[in-house]
Amino acid sequence: MKKITKKLMLPVLAAIATLGAQAQDSTRTFVVSGSADGYYRYNFNAPGGGATNNLTSFTNSQNSFELGMATLRADATADGGKISATADLGFGRREDEFSYATASSSTTLNPVKQLYINYTPGKYITFTAGKWGTHIGYEVLDAYANRNYSMDYMFSYGPFSHTGVKAQYQKGNLGIMLGVANPTDNSTTMSTVKTLIAQLSDSVGPFKAYLNYQGFFGATSGTAFGSFSEGVKSMNQIDLVATTSFTSKFGLGLNGTYQTLSPSAGGSSISWWGAAAYFNYDPSAKVGWTFRGEYLGNSDYALTALGKDMYDLTLSMNYRVGSNFTLIPELRYDGSGVTSEGADGVFQKSDGTASSSTFSAIIAAVYKF
Repeated sequence: MKKITKKLMLPVLAAIATLGAQAQDSTRTFVVSGSADGYYRYNFNAPGGGATNNLTSFTNSQNSFELGMATLRADATADGGKISATADLGFGRREDEFSYATASSSTTLNPVKQLYINYTPGKYITFTAGKWGTHIGYEVLDAYANRNYSMDYMFSYGPFSHTGVKAQYQKGNLGIMLGVANPTDNSTTMSTVKTLIAQLSDSVGPFKAYLNYQGFFGATSGTAFGSFSEGVKSMNQIDLVATTSFTSKFGLGLNGTYQTLSPSAGGSSISWWGAAAYFNYDPSAKVGWTFRGEYLGNSDYALTALGKDMYDLTLSMNYRVGSNFTLIPELRYDGSGVTSEGADGVFQKSDGTASSSTFSAIIAAVYKF
C-alpha cells in the first residue's frame, strides 16, 4: 500500500509543482484546497456482533471513532480560463465506498474522486472530459458541502459519479447539459453499454431548480443490477432538485427521484422512488440547524437491501468555528417496511430480532481549507 500511495502521489505532486510555476503567467490560475472529516456514531438498538443498523453510505459503524475522508484538490486554468483542469483526490471510508465500482479492478483509480478537463471555446458552451461527481440528487460526497453528516437513502442508492464526456450550455440563469458516460460509477469498464446524462437548470431570484436524468438502453446480461441477478436491458432515472431561501435565516431544499429497471430476461419493469425535504435555519453566523425528512418507496423491492418503504428523520446542528471548522452533532431516526422475505423490518433490536425502526446519534468534525 505504501508503494501504491507513493506511485500515486509523486506524479500528482510533480504536476502540482509544475502548474504552480506556470501559474506565474497572468493568464493562468492555480488553486489548491482540501478537507478532512471524522465522526463517532452510536446506534441505540444495535445487538452487537458487528451489527450497525445502518443502510446508508459512509457511516456504517457502531460505537467507534471513525475517519471520514481527507481530500486534496487542485484547480488550474490557462488561456484566460478557456482551458481548465481539476484533480480531486480522496482517502478514507467515504472515498472507499464512493469508488466501490473500481475497488477490485484498479487500486490507483480508487482515490480519484474527480479528474477532468474543461474546454470553453465560446461564451456559452463548455466541454468536459473525465470523471466528475454526479449531477443527480441534493446531497454530495464531500462532508463540508452537506449540512447533515449522515447521507439519505436516495444518495446512497443513486449514482455517485460519471466518467465520460459532456457539454454544458449556460446563458444567464438557463443551463442545459448533455453527456455520455460509462455505466454508473465506473471509472473504467469493458462494457459496450453507455449511460446518457442530462440536466436542465434555471433560477428566478433565490429559487433554483435542476431537472436531472440518467439512463441506458442495452442489455447488461449476466451482470446483477438492482434485484435482477440476470442483468437489465434498460434503466431510466429522473430527478428534481429545488432550493430557495425565504430570509437570510430560513432556507428550503427539495429532492425527488424516480428510477425504473427493465430485466434482460423479459417481464415487467420494476421501480423505486424517493422524496426529501431539507429545512435550514441559521439563527446566527455560528449556529445552523437542518432537519431532513425523507421517504423512499420500494414496493417492488428494486433495492434489495431495503424494506418495502424506508424513511429517515434527521436533525443536525452545525456549530461553526471561524470559516473553516464545523462541528456537527446529529440525531437520526430510521423506519422500514417489511422486507421481501416478510420480516417486520430491515433493522435489528438489541436481542437480534427484526425491527421496523432504529435510532442513532452522530457527532462529526469537518474542516475545509
